[in-house]
Amino acid sequence: MDVIQKKQKINSYIIDSQEEEIKRIALELHEGVGQNLYSILTGLQFVESGITEQNIKSYVREMSQLIEKTIQEIRLLSVELHPPTLSTFGLFPAIKSYLKLYTSTFGILVDLESTGEEFSLPERTNIAVFRVCQEALTNIAKYADTSKVKMSFLWTEKELKITIHDFGKGFQLEEHEGSHHSSGLAIMTERMHLAGGKCAISSTIGEGTSIELSLPL
Repeated sequence: MDVIQKKQKINSYIIDSQEEEIKRIALELHEGVGQNLYSILTGLQFVESGITEQNIKSYVREMSQLIEKTIQEIRLLSVELHPPTLSTFGLFPAIKSYLKLYTSTFGILVDLESTGEEFSLPERTNIAVFRVCQEALTNIAKYADTSKVKMSFLWTEKELKITIHDFGKGFQLEEHEGSHHSSGLAIMTERMHLAGGKCAISSTIGEGTSIELSLPL
């Protein structure tokens, strides 16, 4: 085994380990912390029903509303960490579900389309491609200065091709070498490579950035 293969094997092991830990944290947030907060909320609502003094009653109601909001935020964070639809229904439904969360969080509308007959992928591949799409969309929210994104899935017998275009301000790839933005792009490329696919990034100032993912079958 040469040096490159060893490096790829180590990277693959690290990513798999990270995903298992992320999955565990997401489950703990949803079923552990989330359920505990729900029990506290139920208790506060019970206490509120027995309080007659208006000031205290209003205070308890405010605390209940705060806990309710926290429960919702934990649910959203749990879905973002590891969407349950990814394991149950596959890549495209998971992306579709994630985009609802993405739009409500960042206010960016994503025009999503799918062409061809969708097919199932191994869970490890699903996770890799989902993470790359998630990273691409996060970068758009941080850097692109746009309110609209077009995302398309093209399913063929030979490959799955995903294109993400942001219609944003664009950037010069060479000027971002060594930056945090550049690190994110490098991680996307590495994840696709480990999944057996490719990630191509192009950008034009004033016209936006395009990310094209291809995954041969």
